[in-house]
Amino acid sequence: MEISSKYNPAEVEEKWYSYWMEQKLFHSEPDEREPYTIVIPPPNVTGILHMGHMLNNTIQDILVRRARMEGKNACWVPGTDHASIATEAKVVAKLAAEGVKKSDLTREEFLAHAWEWTHKHGGIILEQLKKLGASCDWDRTCFTMDELRSESVIKVFVDLYEKGLIYRGVRMVNWDPQALTALSDEEVVHKEVNGKLYYLRYRIEGEDGYAVVATTRPETIMGDTAMCIHPDNPKTAHLKGKKVIVPLINRVIPVIEDEYVDMEFGTGCLKVTPAHDVNDYLLGEKYDLPSIDIFNDNGTLNEHGAMYAGKERFEVRKLIEKDLIEAGLLEKTEPYTNKVGFSERTNVVIEPKLSMQWFLKMEAIAKPALEAVENDTIKFHPAKYKNTYRHWMENIKDWCISRQLWWGHRIPAYYLPKGGVVVALTREEAYRKALQKVDYPLSIDDLRQDEDCLDTWFSSWLWPISVFDGINRPDNPDINYYYPTNDLVTGPDIIFFWVARMIMSGYEYRQTPCFRNVYFTGIVRDIQGRKMSKQLGNSPDPIELMEKHGADGVRMGMLLASSAGNDLLFDESLCEQGRNFNNKIWNAFRLVKGWEVSDRAEQPETAAIAINWFDGILSKTIVELDDLFSKYRLSEALMTIYKLFWDEFSSWYLELIKPAYQQPIDRATYEATLAFFDSLLRLLHPFMPFITEELWQALYERKAGESIMVATQPKAKLVDERLIADFEIVKQIIAGIRTIRLQKNIPNKDELTLQVIGSHDNRFDAVIAKMANLSSIEEVSEKTAGAIGFLVGTTEFTVPLSDKIDLEAELKRMKAELEYQIGFLESVMKKLANERFVQNAKPEIVENERKKRADAEGKIALLRESIKALES
Repeated sequence: MEISSKYNPAEVEEKWYSYWMEQKLFHSEPDEREPYTIVIPPPNVTGILHMGHMLNNTIQDILVRRARMEGKNACWVPGTDHASIATEAKVVAKLAAEGVKKSDLTREEFLAHAWEWTHKHGGIILEQLKKLGASCDWDRTCFTMDELRSESVIKVFVDLYEKGLIYRGVRMVNWDPQALTALSDEEVVHKEVNGKLYYLRYRIEGEDGYAVVATTRPETIMGDTAMCIHPDNPKTAHLKGKKVIVPLINRVIPVIEDEYVDMEFGTGCLKVTPAHDVNDYLLGEKYDLPSIDIFNDNGTLNEHGAMYAGKERFEVRKLIEKDLIEAGLLEKTEPYTNKVGFSERTNVVIEPKLSMQWFLKMEAIAKPALEAVENDTIKFHPAKYKNTYRHWMENIKDWCISRQLWWGHRIPAYYLPKGGVVVALTREEAYRKALQKVDYPLSIDDLRQDEDCLDTWFSSWLWPISVFDGINRPDNPDINYYYPTNDLVTGPDIIFFWVARMIMSGYEYRQTPCFRNVYFTGIVRDIQGRKMSKQLGNSPDPIELMEKHGADGVRMGMLLASSAGNDLLFDESLCEQGRNFNNKIWNAFRLVKGWEVSDRAEQPETAAIAINWFDGILSKTIVELDDLFSKYRLSEALMTIYKLFWDEFSSWYLELIKPAYQQPIDRATYEATLAFFDSLLRLLHPFMPFITEELWQALYERKAGESIMVATQPKAKLVDERLIADFEIVKQIIAGIRTIRLQKNIPNKDELTLQVIGSHDNRFDAVIAKMANLSSIEEVSEKTAGAIGFLVGTTEFTVPLSDKIDLEAELKRMKAELEYQIGFLESVMKKLANERFVQNAKPEIVENERKKRADAEGKIALLRESIKALES
């Protein structure tokens, strides 16, 4: 196979991805091998690839490819999520641009548009993942609203309802006025907002005085149904048993007493608006207060908003401030910063709202899921996220699972004409159930299905089970073989939305953990530490990055800066580093394959030593990699292979075995080198799949259908630790000689003599001589005049330089350096002699000064020794 002079990622990537697909190397079917399963965190069907996807899917691909090469039956299931809120918003916007309102359409007409949108945009992100090299089993691609997944969701809803775990009721929910739907607590992002604290005057009924209430939301006074004070607060004791008048609307409301009121906040008086605040709602229930809902679903005020009816809530806030001032009912305002809830989906301020919704009871199903993580049946990487998980699970609330949307799984609840509800898999089944409940004539058309759909997460919480059709067919061959899955790779931001809920559904429906390990990626940020976003314009286009640096380069660049759970500060230079590494591998391969091979040439001693040494260092690295993978330290694993290839293989091994100019290499060394290259490519393949396949195919003659993808990972041999340790000493000796060349400006082509004073292992002299260009290595009893030396351990090595350098100029330079070092040492000693400095400075600063002292003392001793040698 011909290898071009330059690496062309685009050509290589397209060629080999097509090859993998044609050979069906990603596809998995149950067999006798150990399974290895990952389910993809399904991206939004309307989404396109962003940097977070790149990181997450690169990590999954690394794990899957490595498992495949370990002989496991690896199955990576891809798919997309229907994303109710996001997709419906996009379809509504598209229709609006065409002059069509959602309200003008029937549900069926709107869903036809939504499906059209989905079919048009739904496959984009999965196609983009192929550019990254994602080795998903594309034959198993799932969609959370495809037939099998939809059937699973409805079946689970009916089952949980029949178990008494799903109920319907009026509760305070988070309302998104833009998406026009309820949200769960986890879909609310709390942000600090700079606003005002408004001090409102509530006149006391029958008196001249008034009570003052501090509020951040004056527009909600139209929903006030009480004022609350602390029973033990002397400042508000005069209000006990009285009534006050709501400003502007003149509604008379009672003053109630409850210890919930914070005596230190504001004025000690709290306005109670049960329909628009969670805590007020609880007070309302406790004291049987009426609830007055003043908002329409879109955030405008309704008829209870009096003169502000029809106006938008934040517009009303400005208007009401003016009106309160004119009426003499606003005592003052002051700047105030507080946390306000925003919709994660639409980024508008959410409105606490009383609403009839469907809920899933969580307390019972959360217990086994909490225990599984606590006892490490399911392991989190990094483990710090156990604390976050525990806190949420121990304080879990019932899950609001209904959404006021059309795009999604419609709730299978059917209302009867004279009240009551039946829940069933189909309308026909609901009708049969209804006939058993009613004593009046009923036709199937009399049933009215609930208009709401289910929260998107109610489908994705079943994902590890539903992708193998384990809800509909709980004993099918796929679910029995591939489940539980092995690893989940996801972001910590959806630990509650998705991870916790999947664990719960796993125990509810399979009585087992749904996966064994959860690897939490960090957030991809820019070099300034800002989260990447379209608004900031700081997120590069992943496709453009791959076109510029190659998929392997981008994969490597991202992973080198990303340890589990830690945020990644992305800089494009990381991808350049990845691309440069590709070029390094490519050029090393071309170098080796470019050598002429001789069957008659004898193997040099240096090559034999190099082969034994690199064989050991390779095995040692394989052991390290196995350990790092077992701990999910993938970034460190990649860096370990990077150093092995760049430092040990390229800088040392290839230099040691490289034949002399225009001379052939012996067959034994060449074959050993190809075998090493083969092992290195296999180690690198999970991280850099494209270039490794290209070079692996070119390494030897391969049969049709062969691929590095299904080649085995190299196995470690017995490691000769002594040989590796001895070779490190050899490296230090060579480095010492090279330093002398550098310092004394002696060209590499000039041969030097190395003299050894003390014990020395001469087994590696051939290596030292070749790598340092020595004419000889001599053992001497004392230093030769004009020699420069260095220590390795307790052995002194010297290089005679009298014929190489200007001794007089060198003496002058060394004496000047000695004088400088003595002065520097004196300044450090003064600092360390100062007791105040030693006692008051940070320990690390003092320690740093001590290191400076030791360093200076070492340099002074060496300079004096060298000067003495030159002068003698």
